[in-house]
Amino acid sequence: MFDWKKPTVQMLGRWQPWHQGHQELFKRCVAKTGQVIIQVRDVQGASGGRGQDDNPFDWDLVCKNIEEGLAKDDFHRGNQYEIMLVPNVVNISYGRGVGYVFEEEVFDEAIHSISATKIRKELREKGDLD
Repeated sequence: MFDWKKPTVQMLGRWQPWHQGHQELFKRCVAKTGQVIIQVRDVQGASGGRGQDDNPFDWDLVCKNIEEGLAKDDFHRGNQYEIMLVPNVVNISYGRGVGYVFEEEVFDEAIHSISATKIRKELREKGDLD
């Protein structure tokens, strides 16, 4: 059961769409504390910042994609993770270290090269996305 008081790893993103790179990042995150809050930036039809204008998936589809993807590895919403809609966050600031750790996860080239931009392009070429 997801415990809102337990130390939790935060994943903030557009998830346009959720893909294997995100899946691998989640696995590392959940290993740190046992639970993750996946924050979905509200960007459908809007710019997510420089170079992030292609945001065709709405909240419901993003959630569905995340849930289906994570279920493949036996992770379930309400247990190891929860999903939260957040505003179109483009800057994260903090005043001093008060218990937060900012970490960049580094992956091998096979995972690092996965691109949601390429995935959206392929979906459009197949006629699966407008």
